[in-house]
Amino acid sequence: MTNNQPKIEKLITELCPQGVEFKELGKVALYSKERIDSSELNERNYVGVDNLLPNKMGKTFSNYVPTSGKLTKFGNGDILLGNIRPYLKKIWRAIHDGGTNGDVLAIKINDDNKNKLSSEFMYYLLSSDDFFSYDMQHAKGAKMPRGSKASILKYVLPIPPLAIQEEIVKILNSFTELEAELEAELEARKKQYVHYRNQMLSSSKSFKTKKLGDVCEFVRGPFGGSLKKEIFKSSGYAIYEQQHAIHEEYNFRYFIDENKYNQMQRFNVKPGDLIMSCSGTMGKISIIPVDAPKGIINQALLKLVAKPDVSNKYLRYCFENSISAQMNSNARGGAIKNVASVSVLKDIEIAVPPLHEQERIVSILDKFDALVNDISIGLPAELTARRSQYEYYRNKLLTFKEYE
Repeated sequence: MTNNQPKIEKLITELCPQGVEFKELGKVALYSKERIDSSELNERNYVGVDNLLPNKMGKTFSNYVPTSGKLTKFGNGDILLGNIRPYLKKIWRAIHDGGTNGDVLAIKINDDNKNKLSSEFMYYLLSSDDFFSYDMQHAKGAKMPRGSKASILKYVLPIPPLAIQEEIVKILNSFTELEAELEAELEARKKQYVHYRNQMLSSSKSFKTKKLGDVCEFVRGPFGGSLKKEIFKSSGYAIYEQQHAIHEEYNFRYFIDENKYNQMQRFNVKPGDLIMSCSGTMGKISIIPVDAPKGIINQALLKLVAKPDVSNKYLRYCFENSISAQMNSNARGGAIKNVASVSVLKDIEIAVPPLHEQERIVSILDKFDALVNDISIGLPAELTARRSQYEYYRNKLLTFKEYE
């Protein structure tokens, strides 16, 4: 053994050369059964599914806090996992006590394993892409997939000696700290961009205003039995879901056949159409690209088709700048909010400059947008590379040989 051999490899050679024990999550942890009164909660210590951030980005303060009844209590070090739409990868390791609801699972290490398993180490295991893929495979429901609580407890974890867990956590924490610095810098640039976007769109207010209902067509996704689970196919015409408006990633879980597609032409999407989430994470909007698969929207989406005198990109920037915020302020519902009414949206007014002025504004904003969002250039590219490096080392550090 050489002196420059990484410490983690030395520890593995010394403490578990034959491999480590693997256990189901339910053998080392459990869901919190403790309760907390709503009177003890506020926007800082209440964590609902809506204020858990996607893609393992932690949580923010809550805009909604229950005012009556008792809720699930979580403690410092517990892992909070969003149990609706697992593909959003909502997870946070608690740094204080608080309360949550049934849409969030509070996972705590059981008494027998508190001296054998680090909650930080468990967090890194449960925030892996492997875990979220497993969670989605066992999720139930089409409209609003929900993780299976029983299956989650059957997810198998490696349990190396505590000294190894602590060293791995130290290494991964150093990666996340470096990543956090880049994220903070990028966030500052995004704020500058939002400020400039607001200025650009405010300058257009000197032009004539029109109601949204006059500048684009609104189509709400189909309700009722139109998309029953039994018609979903493994291939065919795609069903666009909320994540396609949020992430602009065109991987699909459900499909319909050509006959059903032709019957539902009103809900078809075409290149240039805008799709917008109108349930839960509301107001996220994207434009269907020219190479997107043919398909239809589901009930969690709105389709917007811009009129000839309005640029779809200009319309998207208007939504991102102010309209989405208006949607959320007028939303109805509790933990899962929904758009109040399409008719309310249609009455919102926006400035509509001549098309050539819209295109000028779009051209400038596209350049700023690329600087803060295009993962192929600048700071976003550096952050993407850092995250890729982090994921590589995390997967490597969390992979163990099983002791037999």
